[in-house]
Amino acid sequence: MKRIAIAERSNWRARADEAGFRFHTIDGEPYWDESAYYAFTLRQIEDDIEDPSLELHSMALDLVGEVVASEELMARLAIPEPFRDWIAESWRRRDPHLYGRLDFAYDGHGPAKLYELNYDTPTSLFEASFFQWQWLEDQRNRGALPGHADQFNSIHEALVERFGQLAAQLPPPLYFSAVRDSEEDQGTVTYLRDCAAQAGLHGASIAIEDLGLSTDGRFTDTDDVVIGSLFKLYPLEDLMDEEFGLALPGSGLRLLEPAWKAVLSNKGILPLMWERHPGHPNLLESRFDDGSALAKGWVRKPLHSREGANVAMHMADGRWQESDGPYSGPNIRQALHPLPEFWGNYPMVGSWVVGDHPCGIGVREDASAITRDSARFIPHAIIDEVQPSVKIYV
Repeated sequence: MKRIAIAERSNWRARADEAGFRFHTIDGEPYWDESAYYAFTLRQIEDDIEDPSLELHSMALDLVGEVVASEELMARLAIPEPFRDWIAESWRRRDPHLYGRLDFAYDGHGPAKLYELNYDTPTSLFEASFFQWQWLEDQRNRGALPGHADQFNSIHEALVERFGQLAAQLPPPLYFSAVRDSEEDQGTVTYLRDCAAQAGLHGASIAIEDLGLSTDGRFTDTDDVVIGSLFKLYPLEDLMDEEFGLALPGSGLRLLEPAWKAVLSNKGILPLMWERHPGHPNLLESRFDDGSALAKGWVRKPLHSREGANVAMHMADGRWQESDGPYSGPNIRQALHPLPEFWGNYPMVGSWVVGDHPCGIGVREDASAITRDSARFIPHAIIDEVQPSVKIYV
Protein backbone atom coordinates (compact mmCIF):
# COMPACT_ATOMS: atom_id res chain seq x y z
CA MET A 1 0.00 0.00 0.00
CA LYS A 2 1.47 3.32 -1.10
CA ARG A 3 0.32 6.91 -1.30
CA ILE A 4 1.21 8.27 -4.73
CA ALA A 5 1.05 11.86 -5.91
CA ILE A 6 -0.75 12.42 -9.20
CA ALA A 7 -1.90 15.44 -11.18
CA GLU A 8 -5.57 16.28 -10.78
CA ARG A 9 -7.82 16.13 -13.81
CA SER A 10 -8.16 19.67 -15.08
CA ASN A 11 -11.92 19.21 -15.51
CA TRP A 12 -12.76 17.19 -12.43
CA ARG A 13 -15.04 19.89 -10.97
CA ALA A 14 -17.03 20.01 -14.19
CA ARG A 15 -17.18 16.21 -14.14
CA ALA A 16 -18.46 16.39 -10.56
CA ASP A 17 -21.14 18.90 -11.50
CA GLU A 18 -22.25 16.71 -14.41
CA ALA A 19 -22.57 13.73 -12.06
CA GLY A 20 -24.47 15.67 -9.38
CA PHE A 21 -21.53 15.41 -6.96
CA ARG A 22 -22.24 18.74 -5.24
CA PHE A 23 -20.57 18.00 -1.89
CA HIS A 24 -17.02 17.59 -3.22
CA THR A 25 -16.19 20.70 -1.17
CA ILE A 26 -17.69 21.12 2.30
CA ASP A 27 -17.56 24.40 4.22
CA GLY A 28 -14.89 25.65 1.84
CA GLU A 29 -12.60 22.68 2.46
CA PRO A 30 -11.91 19.88 -0.02
CA TYR A 31 -13.72 16.63 0.63
CA TRP A 32 -12.86 14.94 -2.67
CA ASP A 33 -9.06 15.03 -3.10
CA GLU A 34 -7.45 13.55 -6.21
CA SER A 35 -4.00 15.08 -5.77
CA ALA A 36 -2.92 11.60 -4.69
CA TYR A 37 -4.20 8.04 -4.69
CA TYR A 38 -3.59 4.89 -2.67
CA ALA A 39 -2.08 1.99 -4.59
CA PHE A 40 -2.77 -1.60 -3.53
CA THR A 41 -1.73 -4.93 -4.93
CA LEU A 42 -4.35 -7.46 -5.89
CA ARG A 43 -3.14 -9.77 -3.13
CA GLN A 44 -3.59 -7.04 -0.52
CA ILE A 45 -7.14 -6.43 -1.68
CA GLU A 46 -8.20 -10.06 -1.92
CA ASP A 47 -6.40 -11.51 1.09
CA ASP A 48 -6.25 -8.60 3.52
CA ILE A 49 -9.48 -6.68 2.82
CA GLU A 50 -12.05 -8.69 0.84
CA ASP A 51 -11.74 -12.07 2.59
CA PRO A 52 -11.69 -10.61 6.15
CA SER A 53 -14.67 -8.41 5.28
CA LEU A 54 -16.72 -11.47 4.34
CA GLU A 55 -15.65 -13.34 7.48
CA LEU A 56 -16.30 -10.43 9.86
CA HIS A 57 -19.66 -9.70 8.24
CA SER A 58 -20.71 -13.31 8.79
CA MET A 59 -19.46 -13.23 12.39
CA ALA A 60 -21.45 -10.07 13.06
CA LEU A 61 -24.64 -11.50 11.56
CA ASP A 62 -24.24 -14.63 13.67
CA LEU A 63 -24.36 -12.41 16.75
CA VAL A 64 -27.65 -10.69 15.90
CA GLY A 65 -29.84 -13.66 16.75
CA GLU A 66 -28.04 -14.12 20.07
CA VAL A 67 -28.42 -10.45 21.02
CA VAL A 68 -32.11 -10.10 20.14
CA ALA A 69 -32.92 -13.23 22.16
CA SER A 70 -31.28 -11.82 25.30
CA GLU A 71 -32.62 -8.98 27.43
CA GLU A 72 -29.24 -8.83 29.14
CA LEU A 73 -27.38 -8.28 25.85
CA MET A 74 -29.96 -5.76 24.63
CA ALA A 75 -29.41 -3.84 27.87
CA ARG A 76 -25.63 -3.97 27.44
CA LEU A 77 -26.11 -2.30 24.07
CA ALA A 78 -28.38 0.34 25.69
CA ILE A 79 -31.24 -0.50 23.31
CA PRO A 80 -34.40 1.11 24.77
CA GLU A 81 -36.80 -1.45 26.22
CA PRO A 82 -39.89 -0.30 24.22
CA PHE A 83 -38.13 -1.20 20.96
CA ARG A 84 -36.55 -4.54 21.84
CA ASP A 85 -39.41 -6.79 20.73
CA TRP A 86 -39.77 -4.81 17.49
CA ILE A 87 -36.05 -5.22 16.74
CA ALA A 88 -36.16 -8.92 17.60
CA GLU A 89 -39.19 -9.47 15.38
CA SER A 90 -37.51 -7.75 12.44
CA TRP A 91 -34.67 -10.28 12.78
CA ARG A 92 -37.02 -13.24 13.11
CA ARG A 93 -38.71 -12.12 9.87
CA ARG A 94 -35.26 -11.63 8.35
CA ASP A 95 -36.24 -8.18 7.13
CA PRO A 96 -33.93 -7.56 4.16
CA HIS A 97 -30.94 -5.27 4.38
CA LEU A 98 -29.09 -3.28 1.75
CA TYR A 99 -25.52 -2.38 2.62
CA GLY A 100 -22.88 -1.63 5.23
CA ARG A 101 -19.29 -0.49 5.60
CA LEU A 102 -16.50 -1.96 7.72
CA ASP A 103 -13.77 0.51 8.67
CA PHE A 104 -10.22 -0.85 8.87
CA ALA A 105 -6.79 0.30 9.90
CA TYR A 106 -4.47 -1.12 7.25
CA ASP A 107 -0.98 -0.28 6.02
CA GLY A 108 -0.35 -3.03 3.48
CA HIS A 109 1.36 -5.31 6.00
CA GLY A 110 -0.20 -7.74 8.41
CA PRO A 111 -3.93 -8.20 9.03
CA ALA A 112 -6.32 -5.28 8.67
CA LYS A 113 -7.82 -4.33 12.04
CA LEU A 114 -11.53 -3.62 12.36
CA TYR A 115 -12.27 -0.25 13.94
CA GLU A 116 -16.04 -0.40 13.68
CA LEU A 117 -19.10 -1.38 11.64
CA ASN A 118 -21.14 1.31 9.91
CA TYR A 119 -24.24 -0.75 9.23
CA ASP A 120 -27.13 1.68 9.64
CA THR A 121 -26.28 4.98 7.93
CA PRO A 122 -22.99 4.55 6.03
CA THR A 123 -22.06 7.45 3.76
CA SER A 124 -19.18 8.14 1.29
CA LEU A 125 -21.06 5.79 -1.03
CA PHE A 126 -21.47 7.77 -4.27
CA GLU A 127 -17.85 8.85 -4.28
CA ALA A 128 -16.66 5.28 -3.58
CA SER A 129 -18.96 3.71 -6.15
CA PHE A 130 -19.24 6.08 -9.09
CA PHE A 131 -16.87 9.02 -8.89
CA GLN A 132 -13.64 7.21 -8.02
CA TRP A 133 -14.30 4.73 -10.85
CA GLN A 134 -14.73 7.65 -13.25
CA TRP A 135 -11.43 9.03 -11.91
CA LEU A 136 -9.72 5.71 -12.66
CA GLU A 137 -11.03 5.58 -16.22
CA ASP A 138 -10.05 9.18 -16.92
CA GLN A 139 -6.55 8.73 -15.51
CA ARG A 140 -6.00 5.56 -17.55
CA ASN A 141 -7.29 7.24 -20.70
CA ARG A 142 -4.87 10.15 -20.34
CA GLY A 143 -1.95 7.85 -19.54
CA ALA A 144 -1.44 8.99 -15.96
CA LEU A 145 -2.17 5.45 -14.80
CA PRO A 146 -1.10 2.28 -16.63
CA GLY A 147 -3.68 0.54 -18.75
CA HIS A 148 -3.72 -2.46 -16.40
CA ALA A 149 -4.63 -0.32 -13.38
CA ASP A 150 -7.80 -1.59 -11.75
CA GLN A 151 -9.95 -0.87 -8.70
CA PHE A 152 -11.75 -2.95 -6.09
CA ASN A 153 -15.09 -1.50 -7.01
CA SER A 154 -18.22 -3.27 -8.19
CA ILE A 155 -20.34 -1.30 -5.72
CA HIS A 156 -22.71 0.21 -8.28
CA GLU A 157 -23.47 -3.10 -9.97
CA ALA A 158 -23.97 -4.76 -6.59
CA LEU A 159 -26.41 -2.05 -5.46
CA VAL A 160 -28.51 -2.32 -8.61
CA GLU A 161 -28.58 -6.11 -8.30
CA ARG A 162 -29.50 -5.90 -4.62
CA PHE A 163 -32.35 -3.48 -5.24
CA GLY A 164 -33.65 -5.92 -7.83
CA GLN A 165 -33.70 -8.61 -5.15
CA LEU A 166 -35.45 -6.28 -2.70
CA ALA A 167 -38.20 -5.26 -5.11
CA ALA A 168 -40.53 -8.10 -4.12
CA GLN A 169 -39.70 -7.86 -0.39
CA LEU A 170 -40.46 -4.19 0.36
CA PRO A 171 -44.13 -3.25 0.83
CA PRO A 172 -45.06 -0.34 -1.47
CA PRO A 173 -44.94 2.57 -1.72
CA LEU A 174 -41.21 3.01 -1.15
CA TYR A 175 -39.74 6.35 -0.04
CA PHE A 176 -36.14 7.53 0.29
CA SER A 177 -35.41 9.97 3.10
CA ALA A 178 -32.69 12.05 4.72
CA VAL A 179 -32.36 15.35 6.56
CA ARG A 180 -33.54 18.10 4.24
CA ASP A 181 -30.54 20.45 4.56
CA SER A 182 -27.73 17.85 4.52
CA GLU A 183 -26.30 18.11 1.02
CA GLU A 184 -24.11 15.04 1.52
CA ASP A 185 -26.96 12.86 2.81
CA GLN A 186 -29.35 14.09 0.15
CA GLY A 187 -26.73 13.34 -2.51
CA THR A 188 -26.28 9.81 -1.17
CA VAL A 189 -30.05 9.21 -1.10
CA THR A 190 -30.46 10.55 -4.65
CA TYR A 191 -27.78 8.15 -5.82
CA LEU A 192 -29.40 5.18 -4.08
CA ARG A 193 -32.80 6.14 -5.47
CA ASP A 194 -31.27 6.11 -8.95
CA CYS A 195 -29.72 2.68 -8.34
CA ALA A 196 -33.12 1.37 -7.29
CA ALA A 197 -34.76 2.83 -10.39
CA GLN A 198 -32.17 1.10 -12.58
CA ALA A 199 -33.36 -2.15 -10.98
CA GLY A 200 -37.00 -1.28 -11.72
CA LEU A 201 -37.76 -0.32 -8.13
CA HIS A 202 -39.10 3.22 -8.12
CA GLY A 203 -39.42 5.27 -4.96
CA ALA A 204 -40.40 8.78 -4.01
CA SER A 205 -38.36 11.25 -1.97
CA ILE A 206 -39.28 12.79 1.38
CA ALA A 207 -37.32 14.73 3.98
CA ILE A 208 -37.15 13.18 7.44
CA GLU A 209 -38.70 16.38 8.78
CA ASP A 210 -41.80 15.85 6.58
CA LEU A 211 -42.73 12.39 7.88
CA GLY A 212 -46.25 12.41 9.26
CA LEU A 213 -48.25 10.10 11.51
CA SER A 214 -51.90 9.28 10.88
CA THR A 215 -54.50 8.95 13.63
CA ASP A 216 -54.22 5.16 13.40
CA GLY A 217 -50.43 5.22 13.83
CA ARG A 218 -49.27 4.89 10.21
CA PHE A 219 -46.40 6.91 8.78
CA THR A 220 -47.44 9.18 5.92
CA ASP A 221 -46.05 11.62 3.36
CA THR A 222 -47.07 15.27 2.96
CA ASP A 223 -50.21 14.19 1.05
CA ASP A 224 -51.22 11.76 3.82
CA VAL A 225 -50.29 8.74 1.70
CA VAL A 226 -49.32 5.82 3.95
CA ILE A 227 -45.66 4.86 3.48
CA GLY A 228 -45.06 1.13 3.07
CA SER A 229 -41.25 1.07 3.12
CA LEU A 230 -38.75 3.76 4.05
CA PHE A 231 -35.08 3.95 3.24
CA LYS A 232 -33.83 6.39 5.84
CA LEU A 233 -30.34 7.84 5.93
CA TYR A 234 -30.95 8.81 9.53
CA PRO A 235 -29.68 7.01 12.64
CA LEU A 236 -32.21 4.53 13.95
CA GLU A 237 -31.48 5.48 17.57
CA ASP A 238 -32.33 9.09 16.65
CA LEU A 239 -35.50 8.00 14.85
CA MET A 240 -36.58 6.10 17.96
CA ASP A 241 -35.92 9.22 20.02
CA GLU A 242 -38.14 11.45 17.86
CA GLU A 243 -41.55 12.54 19.07
CA PHE A 244 -43.15 9.86 16.89
CA GLY A 245 -40.56 7.22 17.84
CA LEU A 246 -42.81 5.12 20.06
CA ALA A 247 -45.18 4.67 17.10
CA LEU A 248 -42.54 2.78 15.08
CA PRO A 249 -43.11 -0.74 16.48
CA GLY A 250 -46.85 -0.74 15.76
CA SER A 251 -46.84 1.28 12.55
CA GLY A 252 -46.27 -1.52 10.06
CA LEU A 253 -43.54 0.58 8.44
CA ARG A 254 -40.75 -1.53 6.87
CA LEU A 255 -37.40 0.17 7.29
CA LEU A 256 -34.32 -0.06 5.13
CA GLU A 257 -31.92 -0.49 6.87
CA PRO A 258 -34.09 -2.83 8.98
CA ALA A 259 -34.64 -2.42 12.71
CA TRP A 260 -32.26 -5.28 13.55
CA LYS A 261 -29.37 -3.19 12.24
CA ALA A 262 -29.63 -1.38 15.59
CA VAL A 263 -27.55 -4.27 16.92
CA LEU A 264 -24.76 -3.97 14.34
CA SER A 265 -24.55 -0.18 14.15
CA ASN A 266 -23.94 -0.11 17.90
CA LYS A 267 -20.26 -0.12 18.91
CA GLY A 268 -21.16 -2.54 21.68
CA ILE A 269 -21.05 -5.22 18.98
CA LEU A 270 -17.24 -4.92 19.03
CA PRO A 271 -16.67 -6.23 22.59
CA LEU A 272 -19.27 -8.93 21.94
CA MET A 273 -17.36 -10.05 18.85
CA TRP A 274 -14.10 -10.05 20.82
CA GLU A 275 -15.66 -12.07 23.66
CA ARG A 276 -16.73 -14.74 21.17
CA HIS A 277 -13.62 -14.62 18.96
CA PRO A 278 -10.75 -13.62 21.30
CA GLY A 279 -7.46 -13.18 19.49
CA HIS A 280 -9.02 -13.06 16.02
CA PRO A 281 -6.37 -11.46 13.76
CA ASN A 282 -8.76 -8.83 12.37
CA LEU A 283 -10.28 -7.81 15.69
CA LEU A 284 -8.97 -5.46 18.36
CA GLU A 285 -9.42 -6.31 22.01
CA SER A 286 -12.58 -4.47 23.10
CA ARG A 287 -14.64 -4.26 26.25
CA PHE A 288 -17.54 -2.29 27.64
CA ASP A 289 -16.04 0.68 29.43
CA ASP A 290 -15.73 0.11 33.15
CA GLY A 291 -12.96 2.66 33.68
CA SER A 292 -10.12 0.16 33.52
CA ALA A 293 -7.24 0.64 31.10
CA LEU A 294 -6.05 -1.67 28.35
CA ALA A 295 -2.37 -2.47 27.99
CA LYS A 296 -0.39 -0.48 25.42
CA GLY A 297 -3.01 2.21 25.01
CA TRP A 298 -6.71 2.31 24.27
CA VAL A 299 -9.50 4.24 22.55
CA ARG A 300 -12.83 5.12 24.17
CA LYS A 301 -15.90 5.43 21.92
CA PRO A 302 -19.57 6.07 22.76
CA LEU A 303 -21.90 3.28 21.67
CA HIS A 304 -23.60 5.55 19.12
CA SER A 305 -20.78 7.87 18.12
CA ARG A 306 -20.47 8.70 14.43
CA GLU A 307 -17.78 10.33 12.26
CA GLY A 308 -15.12 10.20 14.97
CA ALA A 309 -17.05 12.37 17.42
CA ASN A 310 -16.40 12.12 21.19
CA VAL A 311 -13.52 9.69 20.73
CA ALA A 312 -10.72 9.70 23.32
CA MET A 313 -7.36 8.13 22.42
CA HIS A 314 -4.91 7.26 25.20
CA MET A 315 -1.46 6.43 23.89
CA ALA A 316 0.89 3.96 25.57
CA ASP A 317 3.28 6.81 26.50
CA GLY A 318 0.51 8.65 28.36
CA ARG A 319 -0.37 11.20 25.65
CA TRP A 320 -4.07 11.94 24.96
CA GLN A 321 -6.02 12.95 21.91
CA GLU A 322 -9.73 13.69 22.00
CA SER A 323 -12.45 14.85 19.61
CA ASP A 324 -15.51 16.81 20.59
CA GLY A 325 -19.08 16.12 19.57
CA PRO A 326 -22.67 15.64 20.72
CA TYR A 327 -22.55 12.02 21.92
CA SER A 328 -22.70 10.80 25.50
CA GLY A 329 -23.89 7.70 27.33
CA PRO A 330 -22.16 4.31 27.67
CA ASN A 331 -18.80 3.71 26.00
CA ILE A 332 -16.55 0.90 24.87
CA ARG A 333 -12.79 0.71 25.14
CA GLN A 334 -10.82 -0.71 22.25
CA ALA A 335 -7.13 -1.55 22.17
CA LEU A 336 -5.12 1.19 20.47
CA HIS A 337 -4.01 0.33 16.95
CA PRO A 338 -3.07 3.63 15.24
CA LEU A 339 -3.81 4.31 11.62
CA PRO A 340 -0.76 4.31 9.35
CA GLU A 341 0.77 7.70 8.58
CA PHE A 342 1.76 8.86 5.10
CA TRP A 343 3.46 12.28 5.36
CA GLY A 344 1.01 13.57 7.95
CA ASN A 345 -2.01 11.85 6.42
CA TYR A 346 -3.86 9.05 8.21
CA PRO A 347 -5.92 6.82 5.88
CA MET A 348 -8.80 4.59 6.92
CA VAL A 349 -10.01 1.89 4.53
CA GLY A 350 -13.78 1.50 4.31
CA SER A 351 -14.83 -1.89 2.94
CA TRP A 352 -18.31 -1.97 1.41
CA VAL A 353 -20.64 -4.94 1.78
CA VAL A 354 -23.81 -4.94 -0.33
CA GLY A 355 -26.27 -7.63 0.68
CA ASP A 356 -23.80 -10.12 2.10
CA HIS A 357 -20.93 -9.66 -0.34
CA PRO A 358 -17.86 -7.38 -0.13
CA CYS A 359 -17.69 -5.39 -3.35
CA GLY A 360 -15.34 -2.39 -3.03
CA ILE A 361 -13.42 0.05 -0.87
CA GLY A 362 -13.12 3.77 -0.28
CA VAL A 363 -10.22 5.48 1.49
CA ARG A 364 -10.77 8.51 3.72
CA GLU A 365 -7.80 10.29 5.20
CA ASP A 366 -7.46 12.91 7.89
CA ALA A 367 -4.66 15.07 9.22
CA SER A 368 -5.56 13.59 12.61
CA ALA A 369 -5.23 10.05 13.90
CA ILE A 370 -8.97 10.27 14.67
CA THR A 371 -10.96 10.16 11.43
CA ARG A 372 -13.54 12.95 11.68
CA ASP A 373 -16.33 14.26 9.48
CA SER A 374 -13.78 16.62 7.88
CA ALA A 375 -11.72 13.71 6.48
CA ARG A 376 -11.00 13.76 2.73
CA PHE A 377 -11.90 11.02 0.26
CA ILE A 378 -8.86 9.79 -1.71
CA PRO A 379 -9.28 7.43 -4.71
CA HIS A 380 -7.45 4.13 -4.97
CA ALA A 381 -6.11 1.84 -7.65
CA ILE A 382 -4.85 -1.73 -7.87
CA ILE A 383 -1.40 -1.61 -9.42
CA ASP A 384 0.86 -4.59 -8.85
CA GLU A 385 3.88 -2.84 -10.34
CA VAL A 386 4.24 0.85 -9.54
CA GLN A 387 5.76 2.78 -12.42
CA PRO A 388 9.23 4.24 -11.62
CA SER A 389 8.32 7.72 -12.89
CA VAL A 390 5.72 8.50 -10.24
CA LYS A 391 6.41 10.18 -6.91
CA ILE A 392 5.69 7.87 -3.99
CA TYR A 393 4.98 8.96 -0.41
CA VAL A 394 5.88 6.21 2.04
